[in-house]
Amino acid sequence: MGAWRRLWWSVLAGLFVLVKSAGATPPDVIVDARYGEPTARYQHGVFGNDTEWGALVLTVEGCTGCDAPQRRKITIRLAKNRVFEDNAPRIFTGNDGLPLIMVVETDLQLGARLAVYDETGVVAATPFIGRPQRWLAPVGAADLDGDGLIELAYVDRPHLAKVLRVWRLTDSGLREVASMENLSNHQFGWPGIPGGIRDCGAGPEMILASGDWQRVEAVRLADGMLSSRSLGDYTSPADLNRALTCQD
Repeated sequence: MGAWRRLWWSVLAGLFVLVKSAGATPPDVIVDARYGEPTARYQHGVFGNDTEWGALVLTVEGCTGCDAPQRRKITIRLAKNRVFEDNAPRIFTGNDGLPLIMVVETDLQLGARLAVYDETGVVAATPFIGRPQRWLAPVGAADLDGDGLIELAYVDRPHLAKVLRVWRLTDSGLREVASMENLSNHQFGWPGIPGGIRDCGAGPEMILASGDWQRVEAVRLADGMLSSRSLGDYTSPADLNRALTCQD
């Protein structure tokens, strides 16, 4: 995160100069995110243990009544009927160019949903799956189709339904724009989620496995439709991560 923090520090400093001259307060910028307050109140165990997370801990840089950006921590705690069922929060750049956080937030009775947070709390979310012990595995966030808006992707129930879903982030929230069956990116008990989003010079592609775990697949979004092409045989999670480096 060092390079990322230095980049946003320079961006924030530039914003501070601009808004100070205009008499305004520069925005808070998220520079780090992690989960905190481990809890065993759900015990689904998708990552091979019974520990989930009760809080999201953000580090933000901003300035209120000061001459230079300052850093502080913000802790966002979930209600007792919720957990973050995830291995790490994911920082991505929103439509306005500022960082946001993508998380998996789970209700003990309604299962998981994908949620977007800023330093104030939830700014957008998908519906909960609707049943306990039902989960989703994030793929990533990017402008997948070049329309200037960010899309967020995940595999809905990667151990059961195996449906890739893509949602667009808009001013009014998240709107589902496309889906494709027979894809996955996680097996129950794995400590991490392999694959993700890459750009090898021809636009973003999502890297996943076929639903039967026989092939590595590259999936594109264009004109509201998803298309998939095989990159070769799947033998281990390392194949998905290797594909992210454009070695195929």
